[in-house]
Amino acid sequence: MKTAKQIEREARQCFRLCLVEGRLDENRARIVVQRIVESRQRGYLQLLGRFQRLIRNEYARRSAEIQSALPLSSELKNSVQTGLTSVYGPGLSWLFTENPALIGGVRLKVGSDVYDGSVRSALMALARSFGISAENGRNARA
Repeated sequence: MKTAKQIEREARQCFRLCLVEGRLDENRARIVVQRIVESRQRGYLQLLGRFQRLIRNEYARRSAEIQSALPLSSELKNSVQTGLTSVYGPGLSWLFTENPALIGGVRLKVGSDVYDGSVRSALMALARSFGISAENGRNARA
């Protein structure tokens, strides 16, 4: 029986096989999955699960979601893209969405990193500093 450490190590090795110049090659990932399934080695389902998690994390790390209360101008979109590219490197996929609940400002999410410069988050922080529950508007200290 393989240990969790062994399976994790094998999953990372398989993942590294799928990288070409530091970027995930989908065709290589498909080939790796086919080979794992065909081998039916002991613990292959756990290996596939860990490998899938690594790929999912890589996709999340390479995608940027930008939310704003109103549509952003093309100039502002370019500015955001330039800034995030300088921090995270080239090859990000972009998703610009509108979320009126933000009231104003912008919320950026790249992988697990979240930068929230929205009016809504500022108001919630202010409410928490006064001890008010943001959900129901009641004093949390009462």
